[in-house]
Amino acid sequence: MSESETVEISGHLIDTGILSRVLDDIRDYGGDWVIDRFDVGHEAAELSSATITISAADDENLQRLLMRLQSRGVNAVDPGEAQTALCEVDGVFPDSFYSTTNLATRVRLDGRWVPVDNPEMDCGLVVDGSGDEVRVYTLPMSDVKAGMRVVCGASGLRVDAPVMTKAEGSFGFMESDVSSEKPQAVLVRQVADGMREAKAAGRKLLWVGGPGVVHTGAAPAMVALVRAGFVDVLFAGNALATHDIESALYGTSLGVDLAQARGVEHGHEHHIRALNTIRKAGSIRAAVEQGVLQGGIMHALVTGGKRYVLVGSVRDDGPLPDVYTDVIEGQRAMRAELTGVGFCLMVATMLHSVGTGNILPASIPLVCVDINPATVTKLADRGSSQARGIVTDVGLFLEQLAGELVDGYVTKRS
Repeated sequence: MSESETVEISGHLIDTGILSRVLDDIRDYGGDWVIDRFDVGHEAAELSSATITISAADDENLQRLLMRLQSRGVNAVDPGEAQTALCEVDGVFPDSFYSTTNLATRVRLDGRWVPVDNPEMDCGLVVDGSGDEVRVYTLPMSDVKAGMRVVCGASGLRVDAPVMTKAEGSFGFMESDVSSEKPQAVLVRQVADGMREAKAAGRKLLWVGGPGVVHTGAAPAMVALVRAGFVDVLFAGNALATHDIESALYGTSLGVDLAQARGVEHGHEHHIRALNTIRKAGSIRAAVEQGVLQGGIMHALVTGGKRYVLVGSVRDDGPLPDVYTDVIEGQRAMRAELTGVGFCLMVATMLHSVGTGNILPASIPLVCVDINPATVTKLADRGSSQARGIVTDVGLFLEQLAGELVDGYVTKRS
């Protein structure tokens, strides 16, 4: 082990098991460690701290190890200055580029710490300008251009991880990552409180939804939440919007009568006829303005002046004219709507939940509601450590949430 660096970490290192995970990471990356100092907090509320010397076979492996450890909130005692290199080809970072986390990050340039504008995982750090006008921001690989100045290696960086305790999550409710056997009324109330706090702070509420919102009969509850001001931005695919519009036009979702919970004659045609109707109008907004579309979630979003980004997939019929069929363009449209978001609620969608989690800073509270606990597990496994989950029927959850947030709303199943 010819290269070494002294790092430090603080927090509830024993209760949360974070120190063990740090040491495991060092071994997994082929490195070694020596604990130079370990101060343990005596009281439950006191933080512990440790200083560790880590070593690796060469500088390249050491830098990769340091980048990994920074995702745990581990930083070099003497970070030095950030190193940069110019991109030579569009869409390609320099070989030693710093791979970002979604945690709050600072970069040391000319002796001054510069905060990164929009923390996002799996991107590069672009340095723009100089002196007092310098700016550092994350940029995905697909958007980098030749000549851009990109941070390389782990020198000159500090990552600030949220302080976690064994008994609480990153934003203070739901003690475990996935809640399946807890009083649902309490969980719904806690989510509602988090949403109210975000709105009171002037922040936007981001929703990520799948077609299950419509299939479970929860569209009226979501319409009520939109009209009450508790949906500012919606991320979804072609399916949610299509089935919502089908429901508004025909009273069915994939041909199933939502009032009777049974298929109807020729119902299998309804979704494609709904698509054709909107394509003929030109867009969802045009269909609303022409009086073709007179109800449902998409109608409420348009009439309420709310934002939505629909990004499609290879499975889509149609698709709706509003749907981004180029996923890179869709990602850009989603990123453009993140400014000012203070709370994110994901309901009944795995792929869009993971996709949105990948572009969200870890500082934004994130709740995922799904009948499948694997959805929340996938979020956490892919770096969205702030994700908290409720395993339940989405229809019941949304009706209860509307009952908490919307004055006078009475759930259909109460």
